[in-house]
Amino acid sequence: MSSLTAILVAALGALASVVIAYARGRVVGARLERANQADAEKKARDVADQVDNDVGALPPKDAREELKRWQRLLNSR
Repeated sequence: MSSLTAILVAALGALASVVIAYARGRVVGARLERANQADAEKKARDVADQVDNDVGALPPKDAREELKRWQRLLNSR
């Protein structure tokens, strides 16, 4: 009977270690994905800020001309 108990304890220990390793891997993977998304969002925000700065630096007449050009480009699709 004691050998059966030892086998069951070993099997449950092995199962528990597999479940813990799986859960830990999912947590680490989710953390990495959130970091990647934050980095991508930061890069996109930098580009958007640069575009806003470029547009803000244009004189109003030039900004209107650029807007017309963009509108024609978008309407031609």
